[in-house]
Amino acid sequence: MPSTDHQSRMSRTIDRLGIVRIVLVQVMVLFALAGAVVRYVNWSSEVAWQEFISANQPTLAGASTQPRPQAQAVKGKASCAKKPGQET
Repeated sequence: MPSTDHQSRMSRTIDRLGIVRIVLVQVMVLFALAGAVVRYVNWSSEVAWQEFISANQPTLAGASTQPRPQAQAVKGKASCAKKPGQET
């Protein structure tokens, strides 16, 4: 049976190799998470940019080659008549 004195000395020693392993695993996990975040932000910004660019392009179903007519005057008056007393 091992002596209690030997057990107490072993329990007081610091497992430096174990601490180094734990720190290395934590650093690797941190880098993996940081890489995943950077890739996600890059991917989502590319998707958002493509949506923004495609928003200005007309769709094939709704595309027309004729420009839409501008608002026209009704009976010689502008469609947005001013009230009396307003200045221009």
